[in-house]
Amino acid sequence: MRTSAVTGFPYVRPAADPSGRPSGTRTRTLTVAYAGGEARRGPVTMGQANMIRCILRDDPAHINIHDVWPVPAGTTLDAAVDALRTLVVRHEALRTTFPDASAAADGEQVVAAEGTFTVTVLDHEELPRDAAGYAESLARRARSGRFRLDREFPLRTSLVARDGAPVFVALVSSHAAADGSALAVLREEWLALLDGADLPPLTGLTPLELAAEEAAPAGLRKSEASLAYWETILRTGPQAMFAEPRATGTDIRMPQLTLRSARGGRALGRIVERTGSLPSTVLLTAWCALVAHRAGQSTCVTAVPTSNRFRTRLARSVTTLSQDALLALDVTAPSFDALLRKTWGAALNAYRHSRFDSVGLWEMIGRVTFERGSLFARDVVFNDVSTLASTPASTTPQADDEDGPELSWGPDQVLPTRVLAFAYQTTPLLHLALWADPALFPRQEAEGFLTGLVRLLEAAADADVPLASLTAVTGVRAVERGPDWERVDGSWVSPSAVAGALGRALGGVPVHVAADVPDPDGADPDRAGPGLTAFIAAADAALTPAAAHAALMDALPGRPGVLAPRRYVIVREPPAQADRSDAWLRQQILSEGNGRERRMSHDDG
Repeated sequence: MRTSAVTGFPYVRPAADPSGRPSGTRTRTLTVAYAGGEARRGPVTMGQANMIRCILRDDPAHINIHDVWPVPAGTTLDAAVDALRTLVVRHEALRTTFPDASAAADGEQVVAAEGTFTVTVLDHEELPRDAAGYAESLARRARSGRFRLDREFPLRTSLVARDGAPVFVALVSSHAAADGSALAVLREEWLALLDGADLPPLTGLTPLELAAEEAAPAGLRKSEASLAYWETILRTGPQAMFAEPRATGTDIRMPQLTLRSARGGRALGRIVERTGSLPSTVLLTAWCALVAHRAGQSTCVTAVPTSNRFRTRLARSVTTLSQDALLALDVTAPSFDALLRKTWGAALNAYRHSRFDSVGLWEMIGRVTFERGSLFARDVVFNDVSTLASTPASTTPQADDEDGPELSWGPDQVLPTRVLAFAYQTTPLLHLALWADPALFPRQEAEGFLTGLVRLLEAAADADVPLASLTAVTGVRAVERGPDWERVDGSWVSPSAVAGALGRALGGVPVHVAADVPDPDGADPDRAGPGLTAFIAAADAALTPAAAHAALMDALPGRPGVLAPRRYVIVREPPAQADRSDAWLRQQILSEGNGRERRMSHDDG
């Protein structure tokens, strides 16, 4: 299953609003001309190519990103629009189209020197009581239309006004032009312009400058190094964090759970003071420790999308750098502090390897997963946007939680993941949002997971916490898998589930799957480590290990507890005692092999 590498704020489809806008709303559209830029053209960046593919393929409501900017009191409509015009001239990404977007990585970006864009003004006699929430709903609703990359201006801008005075800007951006960090830069500069400040010279790379850097020999070497880093994780890490009996399906409808906790914010701050670590590193450590504990894993593999702006010349670039960092953190540390010391280095290594040719990435993923017999699923995502200047926290109420954190449930949405978390704010309030597979995390367990995260921070605020005590400290229990589950090739696997999936994929033939004993002499490369052997009873001698492997690979999506056997043994008929491996070995073998390459069958002589 291929999933989008999205760094913008998550989309939650708003509830149906019969009126859409308050009564007494006057709507008009302003056409704004700009000039003074430089016309340029050149190849797309890796981030642009990645997002262009997502834009052309996926639901625009999920791919487009949005933000809401409060307008300072006393700002006139003309001043707000003039500041937007200045940003368009200043940043090439806002003047860029992609005439051959379907070519993706081989496409071109064209920067206009002049042009026009539109601003929709919604002027109200009275605004709703929750004016910020109303502006947010307008922005979310505007995400539903797909951007025409070859000719459309990349921002959809609405000015929410009361009696002619602008109050909020509701903004939707094409993800090919900006990511969440870029929108934060735009917001900061727009507010500075309204305050009468002169903007400093640009220091961030423009998209064309970034594309040239990526195409240089050093940039190509970085891309290759990133692919090698990802390949190591895909070959050795758990194929799925949540490989357990209740995990099924791919695109899952998940409700949103929000936590706001002043206690959590204070505890996080005390850990920062005690350890000297960054708040983002502390929170990431707690997240990985608790996810791995709940999943019963020794390694936490999580996508960390907001990751690749650690270089000075990328920190304030207005473009999209939307490519995942893939973090694989070994959580077998004795204590929270010991794990915290490991997290920063592991995260920095992941961030350094988050710029790559996404076409090359998916080709590598296809090759590696076929060879391993696994499936790559972006099943755990942690997106910390708390350091951005503009996040939804700016319009959320502050919690007073002396007795406990504030938890609230919101709308649900379909996501191709098991667990997605956003960290919107860390101080003075810890503000998190969680979307979790309800089959794994019923509402009470989801709430317990987030409150358990706060308890972990509180426990680590004043003293180190042994990781062996996580259940007692947090109240979060590790999953119970049952006796059928085994750890094979770094992954939790159910041999009976493998047998069931393979049998169904082959039309209902009898299948027996057993764990192998590694070859102590190393003579057989297929038995270098723990693995599975599948015995298949097929009266049709035409069935080959390669056909069996291909059939099972097609059946892997939605079955995280199924890993392909490293060896397929095809026999003519099942034994009388079909649950014993030694009985299957005594049957007439028609062919055998790993299925990844052609092996000689017994009938080949």
